[in-house]
Amino acid sequence: MAEGPDRDDTAAELAALLLSTESFDDLLRAVAQLAVQLVDGASTASITLAERGRVITVATADPRATRIDQHQYELGTGPCLDALRSASVVHVADVRRERRWSGFDAVMLSHGMRSALAVPLVVRDGAVGVLNLYASAPGGFDEPDQQLARALAAHAAVALTAALRTYDQVSLTDNLRIALSSRSVIDQAIGIVMGRQQCSADQAFDVLRKVSQQRNTKLRHVATELVTAVTRAAGEDGR
Repeated sequence: MAEGPDRDDTAAELAALLLSTESFDDLLRAVAQLAVQLVDGASTASITLAERGRVITVATADPRATRIDQHQYELGTGPCLDALRSASVVHVADVRRERRWSGFDAVMLSHGMRSALAVPLVVRDGAVGVLNLYASAPGGFDEPDQQLARALAAHAAVALTAALRTYDQVSLTDNLRIALSSRSVIDQAIGIVMGRQQCSADQAFDVLRKVSQQRNTKLRHVATELVTAVTRAAGEDGR
């Protein structure tokens, strides 16, 4: 790995994000994007959060990470979930040689990824989520990369706690519920676009993202409008 940011740089980057983002889910998305920028080996990244036994991807650098995460949630196994349960880092050097999780190698390869790094976000005494990093090359995360990812996750966990005060929200559980709800409506909107345009989930996400950019409106607001409109139309048709 080439010489990159140190722990102080990482903390400064996250502090800037905390001051510049307007909502909790904006902060999470910015952290995922920052992970790809700072960790040389990372091709894409995501953040998984857990609340009352439910896990969901609340922020991604791009849709590939979402699909890889979702596979793990559906099967109930994978590096992300292992990191969450154990509150320890899980490293996959090369999925072609990995046998811990059945089917994980196939989904990784289908999205052009060869290695993974799952780093828990520890708040108080347990992991509330995971920073997932995926690389297109085998051995994508050397020791300096792993150290930087650990530092980023540690600072991100602090930022999550600080965000409670910055965004004037009541508790960490409330923040997680908000983030989970936001992701849920986005997933519903993706399903609607897929049905209407007969496209893949990644393509549907891109459609929503473009509308969000064109309107200069948050993605979750675009998704909510679409889901609400479709639900209302279905109700009127049913009368």
